[in-house]
Amino acid sequence: MKLVRFGERGAERPGLIDADGRVRDLSSVIADIEPSTLSPESLARLGTLDVSGLPVVVQDVRLGPCVGKIGKILCIGLNYRDHASETKQELPKEPLLFMKATSALNGPHDHVEIPRTGVQMDYEGELAVVIGRPARYVKEADALSFVAGYAIMDDVSERLFQKQRGGQMTKGKSGDTWAPLGPWLVTADEVPDPQKLLVRTEVDGEVRQNGTTADMVFPVAHLISYLSEFFTLYPGDIISTGTPEGVAAGMNPPGWVQPGQTVRISITGPDGLSLGEQRSLFVKDQ
Repeated sequence: MKLVRFGERGAERPGLIDADGRVRDLSSVIADIEPSTLSPESLARLGTLDVSGLPVVVQDVRLGPCVGKIGKILCIGLNYRDHASETKQELPKEPLLFMKATSALNGPHDHVEIPRTGVQMDYEGELAVVIGRPARYVKEADALSFVAGYAIMDDVSERLFQKQRGGQMTKGKSGDTWAPLGPWLVTADEVPDPQKLLVRTEVDGEVRQNGTTADMVFPVAHLISYLSEFFTLYPGDIISTGTPEGVAAGMNPPGWVQPGQTVRISITGPDGLSLGEQRSLFVKDQ
């Protein structure tokens, strides 16, 4: 299934994408795509629905973040070998973890705001993993069974804030609108191997990132197992698994995203698998 949330910001309703690519309204079945509806049992029930009887939503409806009421956004740094190389950093011996504020969540086609003092705006196309049931001290062999689904996340960054304004990475990662999520949540049963996906990012049509999740230093199952050693992963928690080579900071000269530019991110896999596409126009905050 491909699950979505649609409607005005803060008032999104649950939906799914039918076989013809149309959004169907799930409001009569569940209240939202949120932690309580991400359990294996709940997703199995949704999978048995006859979607032909669900209302079709107007074609140009806004899509919000594909999961609501999340608890944590956990981000992994330097998790692709080629990205570590382009930033001239050594591969980490353990996953490099940082947090992103949940207030950064944004719709997949909403504008991304450049702060008034922001000058080094960057994109990071990433595979996001959404947890479906509580995970604590999980074995790597069992880890993928705790996944509700997968989506695209852009770990938007302001590199000057991140590297030159003191402290850790939070200031450079957590700005309003800096976590576009979606367009949809693809349930785990449709993604048999998260290490066989292609991540592609374009800026105004120029391909910047064209990587594969096979290049991850720490694969998805390892990340879930590792993180569950330190704290419980709860339904709705998001793990943004790192970005491949091609970020603006790695270019010479750096290719910072400017006001008026559009960042497009897609993730695809074998046999026609698609996690969809984001399109984010970057605008200066007034």
